Amino acid sequence: MARVTIKDLALEAGVSVATVDRVLSGRLKVREETALKVHEAARRIGFHGANAIRSRILADQPEMHFGIILQKERHAFYREFAAQIEATLAAVTTHRLRATIRFAETTLPGELAELLRSVSGKVQAVAATGLDHHEVTSAVNDLRMRGIPTFSLLSDFAQGVRESYIGTNNLKVGRIAGWLMSRLAPQRGKIGIFIGGHRYHGHELRETGFRSSLREHAPGFELLNPQINLETRQITYEATCEMLETHRDLVGLYCAGGGMEGAITALRETKRARDVTLFVNELTDETRQALQDRVVSIVFATPLKDICGELVTSMVSAVEHGMAETPGQRFLPIQVWTPESL
Repeated sequence: MARVTIKDLALEAGVSVATVDRVLSGRLKVREETALKVHEAARRIGFHGANAIRSRILADQPEMHFGIILQKERHAFYREFAAQIEATLAAVTTHRLRATIRFAETTLPGELAELLRSVSGKVQAVAATGLDHHEVTSAVNDLRMRGIPTFSLLSDFAQGVRESYIGTNNLKVGRIAGWLMSRLAPQRGKIGIFIGGHRYHGHELRETGFRSSLREHAPGFELLNPQINLETRQITYEATCEMLETHRDLVGLYCAGGGMEGAITALRETKRARDVTLFVNELTDETRQALQDRVVSIVFATPLKDICGELVTSMVSAVEHGMAETPGQRFLPIQVWTPESL
């Protein structure tokens, strides 16, 4: 493939070659609007000097450093989440933004609390995914006392102390899942549900919404006690196999958190996919294939791009204008995928 030239960049940006040269060299002043137009064009066409253009645009802009703590680095969803955060930061031209992204290795509250405290004094704002526990709340409070706002992502924690929750309305997601299950399950019978753990606030809300929706719309179904899968593939696989063996009248299964790969594998192996309606979270390569194969009926996908955009805007605002007197929350609509969506 031929190397993209300055002439190509000028054509894409709708400016003269001389203007592009001034943007690249920085020797003569160029209007910020024009420089931004050239930068966006450089990113679109893969011009080799795109990073240099960005550096010149941001040279006089205020700098901010954020801390981001996510779960389970091996999970495709969290890798995508980290990449989307980086992409969102890179697209901002009003500030020089950078982030230190760390991953929790376990679901233990002490580890998350330690990770939160470890960024104190190094960043100006923090965002994290994780469980709700008094150790975590204490760490968030310590950060707040030092003037560092903390944002909870996807599943809320430290309510009343953290700056804001950003994610989906998990109670509503659960109710949507219950309503859809009552329409899509092949017949009345038992329904299983997996949650990551008792301390995941978002999972508890999804279970509550799911249960209440079935009670309202489909009282003929029996919802089994929730199974804790720690969002792991193997635990979910073993529990699904046992559930299928124990409850021959199982007609539905809802994975309210991670670990859905295990349920997909179990249904494939037992050839019960036609008998059991499976709902899972997050559109990955594996869940996409399971949708196409009709092993999965519904995928609830987190709107990562919108969440990251809202997060970055909120973090910048909190740093520039100070923390809110009343902690808030920002709900983004869930994405619902069916086999016909692909």
